[in-house]
Amino acid sequence: MSPAPFPYKLVATDLDGTLLRGDDTVSERTREALVAATAAGAAHIIVTGRAVPWTRHVLDDLGYKGIAVCGQGAQVYDAGAHRLLTSVTLDRQLAGLALSKLEAEIGPLALAASRDGVDGEVLFGPGYQVQEGGLPALYLEDAKALWTAPLNKLYIQHPKLDDDALVKVARETVGSLVDIVMAGPGIVEILPLGLTKATGLSLAARRLKVKAAETIAFGDMPNDIPMFGWAAHGVAMANAHAELKAVADEVTTSNEEDGIAVVLERLLGAA
Repeated sequence: MSPAPFPYKLVATDLDGTLLRGDDTVSERTREALVAATAAGAAHIIVTGRAVPWTRHVLDDLGYKGIAVCGQGAQVYDAGAHRLLTSVTLDRQLAGLALSKLEAEIGPLALAASRDGVDGEVLFGPGYQVQEGGLPALYLEDAKALWTAPLNKLYIQHPKLDDDALVKVARETVGSLVDIVMAGPGIVEILPLGLTKATGLSLAARRLKVKAAETIAFGDMPNDIPMFGWAAHGVAMANAHAELKAVADEVTTSNEEDGIAVVLERLLGAA
């Protein structure tokens, strides 16, 4: 008997901790599984918290020419044409108000910001700890300069509160003004209210004429929860945050152990 047809028309994958291994590469096995899925009729779309400038080199290395959702859903990017299709920016006045309220509650925060655009820079101010081996960013001595151009998002760090605690108190304090998400270790972000990965993914899927019911999604962090809520089937990596595992339809092996390929090969009847 021939294997059953591939059951999804869209495969949505997060990047860090999901598609990418710790060295920022994609294994040959995972590449082959994605090629096989697309050959079976499914589109592959990358959905990442990274803004376009932090994503573009990865897409180019993969030879990826399709649509990518970047900046936590803020940017829909045509990788083949190297241009933005849509972009949502953060209301800087509202974000400033949210920061003031939050700092009045828990004290000073260290800040970084992602500027809008295909070539938008990531800037960080005094006290902000850029993750070791992480993505490139430019230091600004005067944090006021973070606010001088349109932004996709802000990053916040607290000297004492860990990521989970910071997200909790921020949502309780300013969750009616902005959205707060945890995108990775040491990465807590302030976004426009209502913006999620699901927002951008739904826009991209509409362009591809694909429905949520035809989508399988892979992720590893709480910022992937809305994407799992939108897609028909959500797969968390073994290395995923507990909050994402709690809402996942399935948990696969880790990003270092070809977790995406394990699921796709099974669905393709090749496992």
